[in-house]
Amino acid sequence: MRITKYTHSCVRLELDGGGTLVIDPGVWSEPRALAGADAVLVTHEHGDHVDALRLKGLGVPVFAPEGARIPGLDFTGVRPGEEFTAAGFKVSAHGGRHARVFGGLPDCANLGYLVEDSLYHPGDSLHRPGLPVETLLVPLQGSWLKTDEAIDFVHAVAPDRAYGIHDAQLNERGLDSLNGWLAEECRGRYRRLPPGTSVVHSE
Repeated sequence: MRITKYTHSCVRLELDGGGTLVIDPGVWSEPRALAGADAVLVTHEHGDHVDALRLKGLGVPVFAPEGARIPGLDFTGVRPGEEFTAAGFKVSAHGGRHARVFGGLPDCANLGYLVEDSLYHPGDSLHRPGLPVETLLVPLQGSWLKTDEAIDFVHAVAPDRAYGIHDAQLNERGLDSLNGWLAEECRGRYRRLPPGTSVVHSE
């Protein structure tokens, strides 16, 4: 599987000789992330994770949490615990709600997606899938997140490797600090993937 990180929480997955699946192409992610995509997964309805206008004209299947409010976009609603296939990838949905920010808000649906029983994208939550994870995408910064929670999330899931996402609101000093801290505390499991960078993992 080829994994390409794009700005913020957008990740493109490509199977050798197979399909192309994009997760969370939001308004800050590069349009080229969607070039040739066969399907799209959306973790939740916030604009930094879904650019509805761009997806509306793409003409490929879009999967998002059942009950998500994404005006103008047709999508297949997904429930927690559901298993399905998207672009030839096996996907299971986990979690259910967005992490709390303040005063119980936002209270919107959020799903983490485990792809090919290997890669886990949690969206805006730190829900643990309760299954083995080889590659974890770990949020680095948000109004709903503390750095120690991100580190604890990596330790709790115990993946073979972890890469940072949800980082577009950080300047370079912030990125250097957080990426260095996670690399140090996560015992060699963690590394930064700058936008546009790809890695390939094989079984």
